[in-house]
Amino acid sequence: MSQAMNESPASRKAAIWVVIVFLLGAAAGCMFGYGYAHHSVAAANAPMPEPERRAKRVAELTEELGLTSDQAKQLDAILLQRHTEAKAVHEQADGQLEKIRQSGRDQIRAILTPEQKPKFEEFLQKLDAEKKHNAPK
Repeated sequence: MSQAMNESPASRKAAIWVVIVFLLGAAAGCMFGYGYAHHSVAAANAPMPEPERRAKRVAELTEELGLTSDQAKQLDAILLQRHTEAKAVHEQADGQLEKIRQSGRDQIRAILTPEQKPKFEEFLQKLDAEKKHNAPK
């Protein structure tokens, strides 16, 4: 007789359970590994808040250049002022870009037929949602 015919139902059942437990363990390991990898990458790529970035830069330059505590304080004030100025320029540029974007959209609307306009508005909604989703937080 073959070996398969000599197996008892209990040993077949045990073998099936071993395979099921192995597959469940492999699936759980894959899920946890995937989740951990993506969490680690997201955490590593998360932007650092400005005060932390500035403090890190001050510490770096203090060590590299051997700055005194007074110089480190002055450097911090300089970096804060430059950040404030750059942020204002960025916000102004964003406002100007938005005006250009809206003007372009209005020009496109002007050349569309009444049937095309709702499709264009739907397209813009998708585009804006995608832009909002991809914007830095």
